[in-house]
Amino acid sequence: MPLLVWILIFSFLVSLFGLIGGFFLLWKENWARKIVLYLVSFAAGALLGAAFLNLLPEAVRKGGLNIFFYVLLGLLVMFLAEKFLLWYHCHEGKCEIHVFSYTVVIGDAVHNFIDGIIIGISFLISIPSGIIVSLAVIFHEIPQEIGDFAVMLHGGMKRRAVLIYNLLGALTTPLAALLTYIFSSNLEKATIPLVAFAAGTFIYIASSDLIPEIHKETKKSKAIVQFFLLVLGILVIWGVEKVLG
Repeated sequence: MPLLVWILIFSFLVSLFGLIGGFFLLWKENWARKIVLYLVSFAAGALLGAAFLNLLPEAVRKGGLNIFFYVLLGLLVMFLAEKFLLWYHCHEGKCEIHVFSYTVVIGDAVHNFIDGIIIGISFLISIPSGIIVSLAVIFHEIPQEIGDFAVMLHGGMKRRAVLIYNLLGALTTPLAALLTYIFSSNLEKATIPLVAFAAGTFIYIASSDLIPEIHKETKKSKAIVQFFLLVLGILVIWGVEKVLG
C-alpha cells in the first residue's frame, strides 16, 4: 500500500477517534466525566511509550546523540504554544469560566495540525513508527476532545456549533499530514531532527499536561488504578513496537 494511503488512513482515524470522544460526552456526559481521568492516565503512558520506546531510539539510531537538542527544542516550543498560541487542555471540563469557547476552537485546531505533522513525519521514518505514533495520538485525542466539548458547552456554545467547529478542527490533522507528505522531499534532511522534536512534544504533553491532571485524584484506590493504566499505556506501545518491529 502506498505511503500516502497509510498517512491518510491513520490521520483520518486520529480525527475520527477524537470526534468519537466528543460524541461520547454529548451522549453520556456524566459517565464520560467519570472515566476521563482514567483515559488520561492511559494516554500519558502511551505518549511516553511512543517517545521513549520508538521515536527517541529511531532518532538516536539515525542521528546520534546530538538529536537531544531537538528534543529540548520540542519541549520549549510546546511551552510557548501553551502560553502564546491559545492551546491548552481541560480534560474534565472544569476550566475557569473566563476561558472562552472560541479559544478552545483555535487551540484545538492548532494542536490537531501539529498532530498531523508528527504523524506525517513518523510515517516518513517507517510505517511501524507511523502506526505507533498514530495510536499514541488517538489515545490522547479521546480524553482531550471530551474535555474540549465540555468546555465549549459550558461556555454557552450550542451543540450544533460545537460539532461543526470540532469537525473542522479535526480535519486539520489529515491536512497537516498530507502537507507533510507533499513537502517530504524538502524535509529529507530535517526528518530525524523533527522526529526528535516530536518526541519532545510527546514528553511535554505527558509530563506537563496529562500527569498533573492525574495527580488531582487524591483517593489512593483510584490513584493506584491510574498508575496501572499509565503503565498499561506504555506496555501497549511496547507490545505494538515488538509486533510491528
